[in-house]
Amino acid sequence: MTEKRRQPETQFVHSDWSAVPDVHRFSHLAMATTFEVLIQYEDRTYAQQAAMAAFAEVDRLEGALSRYLETSDVTQINHLPAGVPLHVALDTFECLRISAEMFERTGGAFDVTVGTLVDCWRDEDKKPRTPSQEELHSALDRTGTDLILLDEPTCAVALLASPVKVDLGGVGKGYAVDRMAETLKDWSIDRALIHGGFSSVLAIDAPAGLKGWPVTLSHPKDRSRTLARLDLSGISVSGSGVEKGRHIIDPRTGQPAESKLAAWSVAPDAARADALSTAFMVMTESEAADFCRDHAEVRGLIILPEDHAARRAERIVSLGLWKPQELVY
Repeated sequence: MTEKRRQPETQFVHSDWSAVPDVHRFSHLAMATTFEVLIQYEDRTYAQQAAMAAFAEVDRLEGALSRYLETSDVTQINHLPAGVPLHVALDTFECLRISAEMFERTGGAFDVTVGTLVDCWRDEDKKPRTPSQEELHSALDRTGTDLILLDEPTCAVALLASPVKVDLGGVGKGYAVDRMAETLKDWSIDRALIHGGFSSVLAIDAPAGLKGWPVTLSHPKDRSRTLARLDLSGISVSGSGVEKGRHIIDPRTGQPAESKLAAWSVAPDAARADALSTAFMVMTESEAADFCRDHAEVRGLIILPEDHAARRAERIVSLGLWKPQELVY
């Protein structure tokens, strides 16, 4: 989750925080992104102390969850022989538990072990390539969050196959945002908006006198094109996309997924919102629509790109129950 070189980020969610009075804004670099906390509180010094405590929590989590740190729990899991238990930190275990839950709920569309498959579709220079069937079958045998056994009483992890390439990037940043919110609450800070790179956003309580924290979802290729306006309170929104020339790999099949420019999810907490925006990039349009229909607490938005061969224009598709005034595309 911490890379040596930070790449330019796409901001999937934007907040018009300047429209909220008496807001203090604090930022911190961690997990290869910028975390920010917007706090509405009368005492700036106290608000800053609370924000620093929240940022310290992010740094602590990064030490356990990053696959780029040799001493992290995730790195140890990725070098673990099959059948050998490993005791991990409680936060690592909780992230893996949420990942297993979302793997099951999405029918495998969200999978923190997809890394081996992704590597098959790239050469040593990270350029696209087409793997052989033998390579794909071998990678599929080592893909699936259900290959990770979790023993809650001992907080231990074991693998059914090895090596398995675990990457918690699709849930870890959201989990960190959730933990930051808990830290702020411990400091009696309730009116706050937290985000990691403006792709994982969580609002605690609404600012005084407002329905919620005003945020917008914009087209990743044209930020002037607003797709949705939300007033966030006690809820999270997450956005995912794909770099030009790259493909999203469906961990269920090992093949490139249906092409999408971007996907957003709105869910009760940031960790699950992160997992769902990733899953919506993998799922077909009908699968994502069915998921939101069956889970009333979840909403989604996806952009299907223009397809010249099929003579299909770009489409923006809403999933789940949005309020009429929220969608503006």
